[in-house]
Amino acid sequence: MRFGYACINLTIPTKFRTCRLKTAEEKGIDYIKELTLSNFSQTLEAVKWNLQNDIYFYRFSSDLVPFATHQINDWEWWTDEDVLEITNEIKALQQNYSMRFSCHPGQYNVLNSKNPAVVTNTINDLTYHERMMNAVNGQDMILHIGGVYGDKEAAIERFAQNYKRLPDGIKSLLRIENDDKSFTLEDVVKVHQKTGAPICFDIHHHNCNPGEEELKPLLNEVWKSWGDKKPKCHISSGKTHSTDRSHHDLILEEDLDAFLGLLDGVDADIMFEAKLKEQSVLPHLHKERG
Repeated sequence: MRFGYACINLTIPTKFRTCRLKTAEEKGIDYIKELTLSNFSQTLEAVKWNLQNDIYFYRFSSDLVPFATHQINDWEWWTDEDVLEITNEIKALQQNYSMRFSCHPGQYNVLNSKNPAVVTNTINDLTYHERMMNAVNGQDMILHIGGVYGDKEAAIERFAQNYKRLPDGIKSLLRIENDDKSFTLEDVVKVHQKTGAPICFDIHHHNCNPGEEELKPLLNEVWKSWGDKKPKCHISSGKTHSTDRSHHDLILEEDLDAFLGLLDGVDADIMFEAKLKEQSVLPHLHKERG
């Protein structure tokens, strides 16, 4: 079991760089490349810090390549020798230390949208994230189901149909997650049954949006959805109470203990989604649990 955190390391700290579209237009591809190399270098430093602190699970930022899917950026960054020099070093660390790398494309990715342009843009963004994961030997790309649009069953079916349009490379990385407002774990199990996509279980989202079915049989479906792959899960603590959708700075001890109890011996990797990032993970490493 590995504990991890998302994107920004507050101790180093990581400082990812971006710019306005107008600046990118004025300075051109060379400037976009400068920012990209800086962001991948920052990521490499975070990965090295993680290894020094026994953290073997890490989510990559979606913002490493500025304007990655915008028409202004026609640079094939994933073939650039300077980029590959950095990503190959990250990949070597992943392979040598059996690290798990993931990414979580943003909420504007809506595969079940009724708008064909939104679906096309989503597939383009998933392609960008696939290239990122391939560059560093990443394992997971997490996606929410999307919008309900007044008819949940139709929205689920639309997701399944658009999922079929995805290239095999994206499908091999894509994992679907329950959310805190619209699609319960029960709903996501239905999506899995239609697509075969593994399920990333988020315990805090479930607490906020539990649905009607009992959790234990649903979790059995979650674990089975991964086949021979190791499941990936998310945990958060509510800022003020257990069903507060806002995230706490840390992961509360009682929340982690309750989650581990739900796992009931299942070996899964757990992503900590807390505001204090790596500082939320460190107190929970190496603790003996009954």
